[in-house]
Amino acid sequence: MNNSKKDQKPILQSSRRNFVKNTSLVAAGMMLPGMEMSAMTNVFNDKTLKLAVVGCGGRGSGAANQALKADENVQLVAMADAFEDRLNSSLQNLQKEFEGSKKVNVQEKHRYVGFDAYKKAIDQADVVILTTPPGFRPYHFEYAVNAGKHVFMEKPVATDVPGIRKVLEMAKVAKENKLNVVVGLQRRYQNNYRAIAEKVKQNEAGRILSGQVYWNSGGVWVNPREAGQSEMEYQMRNWYYFNWLCGDHILEQHIHNIDVANWFIGEYPVSAQGMGGRLVRTGPEHGEIFDHHAVEFKYPGGAVISSQCRHQPGTWSKVGEAFQGSKGTIDMNDAGAASITDLEGNNIFKYRSQRDPNPYQVEHDKLFASIRNKEVISDAENGAKSTMTAIMGRMATYSGQVINWDEALKSEKVLMSKEVTWDSTPPTIPGKDGLYPIPTPGKTKVF
Repeated sequence: MNNSKKDQKPILQSSRRNFVKNTSLVAAGMMLPGMEMSAMTNVFNDKTLKLAVVGCGGRGSGAANQALKADENVQLVAMADAFEDRLNSSLQNLQKEFEGSKKVNVQEKHRYVGFDAYKKAIDQADVVILTTPPGFRPYHFEYAVNAGKHVFMEKPVATDVPGIRKVLEMAKVAKENKLNVVVGLQRRYQNNYRAIAEKVKQNEAGRILSGQVYWNSGGVWVNPREAGQSEMEYQMRNWYYFNWLCGDHILEQHIHNIDVANWFIGEYPVSAQGMGGRLVRTGPEHGEIFDHHAVEFKYPGGAVISSQCRHQPGTWSKVGEAFQGSKGTIDMNDAGAASITDLEGNNIFKYRSQRDPNPYQVEHDKLFASIRNKEVISDAENGAKSTMTAIMGRMATYSGQVINWDEALKSEKVLMSKEVTWDSTPPTIPGKDGLYPIPTPGKTKVF
């Protein structure tokens, strides 16, 4: 379910158009710029909420930390991971962080290890954190919703289209049953992004016509293959580099920027075409994923978004977004900057940070406040559709073809098996040369 100790630092971290336009750009109850944290404090209910974390790597540990700080009366009671070392490391860090309190109370019998461990942990809790590699997410989400649990789940929410359809199906069930679901697209909980979203809603930049979204960086961790390690364990320890587990970095990281485009435009794209490949990170340790993707997304209202992401050390790095509207230009980045200028370059709006709260923390603050106040946050449908947007981009770069949303959403191509064991053969295996098969534009079939 998650990676080794080397992978992460310790915790001390309906139709496209109608769906979005019927949803406020600033969702009810989310933090607005300047809102006091005390406004989220529950005064109605002091029941202890039992928490379980499924996937105990760096993100799972961080999310558990944030959840425990979000509410005075929440207690971590169960943990699950494929690897015992990951679970133990996470638990030790959390016990140290909350030493002297009763926040962490995970008895040995509620520490579950293995591919089926998620069910046992979820059964113990009121609220669950789903932070395994994303290929598992649809099935863990399905189990949690059917068990009547409130959910925080990380992005992306699937790695293949059948997984997307599963999440969309369960999103409806969650909403019908008044279950809160928060997805870790934290820019939607980040004040500078929310401030610009409100200005977009007020038509300050006019209709968005085009944009550029980026996640260009040097790449992420690699865990060397160890003697005696099975192929399944190796891939699980290096899940980022295998599509059945991760979906490629256009999905795992760049989804954040793609989601901002969907949010601000108020639609999901109708088509995607693009190119990509491996030029720098080409060794067997880099699995089967590309090291660069460039995609052009076209939207129903005519907007065109150019998307870039790459893992190439020593190159220009940028994580952020820019949009061109009929009245002005929007410039964003996740460090806190946000501005709108008119067509002559004059300032229309500039966001000024006032000790903004950490959006990763705000996600959990809002989740627990909503549970306490008997409200409902429903992020799952959007999380699935923004994940689908990124999958469509991957389909375009892998195949070299134009990919249409409606056709792509019907795909039956399965990357992630519902049943995985340590004896399973991974969906992709290396050849005699030790190299994994790499997608080839013009030849690779994505349907």
